Amino acid sequence: MDKVEAANHPTRYSYSFLIIVALFITSLMTANIMSVKLIKILGMVLPAGIIIFPISYIIGDVLTEVYGYAQARKVIWLGFFCNLILVIALWVGKVIPPAPFWEGQAAYERILGYAPRLLAASFLAYLVGEFFNAYILAKMKIATEGRWLWTRTLGSTLVGQGLDSLVFITLAFVGTIPLKALAVAVFAQWIIKSAYEAAATPLTYISVNFLKRHEGLDVYDHGTRFTPFLIRKGH
Repeated sequence: MDKVEAANHPTRYSYSFLIIVALFITSLMTANIMSVKLIKILGMVLPAGIIIFPISYIIGDVLTEVYGYAQARKVIWLGFFCNLILVIALWVGKVIPPAPFWEGQAAYERILGYAPRLLAASFLAYLVGEFFNAYILAKMKIATEGRWLWTRTLGSTLVGQGLDSLVFITLAFVGTIPLKALAVAVFAQWIIKSAYEAAATPLTYISVNFLKRHEGLDVYDHGTRFTPFLIRKGH
């Protein structure tokens, strides 16, 4: 193995890419923690994480549009494993005996002691939603020859967010609430998340155009193998 001076080592990823990745993972993990609180918006009871979770889809759109599906795939898996580490760390913190004088153990367990069923639903919904979002956007970019960005961001989000809401709500709550209430919850989350994306379309345009100019990059996924599990080097 050759020794290389740090100053001469080539940077594989740009600072812009690393910032986008950091924002994606931060929004994802923050949303998962916030979601333990239920809030009421327009008469609908929703997890508080809905305030920030759609940001991960907006950033996911930017990633796929600028850097391509292959890079977005790596980031999606990175977000999954970072969230898994967070959950494991919180679980370890829960099972370690508290100090005798500390009175916050019950509150800690109630807020951060995620139920296994909710965790499984959340993880699966995240993977299904994000990968469909990236896949549809990349395919639509090829079909539209890079035109009409808004159709790609909204179209991919409608499918991705819809599947995310359907998978999570169904797996987490089926059998515990009436089917009608379950359907209303799925529809409400889907509409609010999609509206969030639509409202952020101008910001998405600004971010995509800036990054394409700054990076000198505009990836089209011709020849890309669209499998979620191919995460080794290359396509």
